[in-house]
Amino acid sequence: MKKIGELVAERTFLLSALASSSITVAILAFMVFMGLPLMKQAGFYQLLVKPWAPYQGSFGIYPMIVGTGCISFLSLVVAFPLSLGCSFLIATIAPKPVSKGLRRLIELMTGIPTVIYGFVGIFLLVPYIRELFRSGSGLCVLTAALVLGIMITPTMTLFFCDSFDRIPRSYLTAAEALGASRTQKLLYVILPCAKKGMLNGVILALGRAVGDTLVALMLAGNSVRVPGSVLEPARTLTAHIALVIAADYESPEFRSIFACGVVLYLFTMMVTFLVRYLSFAEGRRD
Repeated sequence: MKKIGELVAERTFLLSALASSSITVAILAFMVFMGLPLMKQAGFYQLLVKPWAPYQGSFGIYPMIVGTGCISFLSLVVAFPLSLGCSFLIATIAPKPVSKGLRRLIELMTGIPTVIYGFVGIFLLVPYIRELFRSGSGLCVLTAALVLGIMITPTMTLFFCDSFDRIPRSYLTAAEALGASRTQKLLYVILPCAKKGMLNGVILALGRAVGDTLVALMLAGNSVRVPGSVLEPARTLTAHIALVIAADYESPEFRSIFACGVVLYLFTMMVTFLVRYLSFAEGRRD
């Protein structure tokens, strides 16, 4: 028979899991309920493909979806080579004391508040982008993506390092015995063996990039038009939620932020399920 302490612990964990699941579902239901009048009026699909023009009766969030996608995926393009280089240095090249110190530094960077990255971007990167390209104010997709890429690099780097550490040492020893260089070990041993864990890191970093508010709010320019290039301003879904302030809770402007919330929620849910599926598939294969 189970001890009373074990039984209480099991019941407590079960209640905690049920409470967390209920809160998650309740949040989604609340956002759908609050945004339902606008979704019924314009149609959810139409909200996703129409422009934002309140004075013309159009409350579509298409420009914000495009802005979110451009900034997020461009930040991944920036962060991936940085993360790969840092993780390869930490896991294979650097001496153990240096590797340990670099890993602690990367872990420290993950705890830096987002607003600090935003301030650094405003005072250092925005003037540089403005002077370099001689176009616009410097508050644009490129600026936001560069800062966001630097911000998600530590998260991706730690995932890559953990994936590299799980590679059996015998594989690397065999590659060295065959005379493989460090580059060959990276390309033909480390990356193929760690690709599943690296993919998890990329997906989670993308989720963080999509869900970030302050960097996009401070650096992207917050234009409600679809950006024609990376040097034009844009607005993300999270920035739109933060910027739209409506005194009338029944107004379409106010209801639109819940449509943005539903889109973000569904994207986050897809990312979570994808990571869980990849982890499950990797576990079954092992």
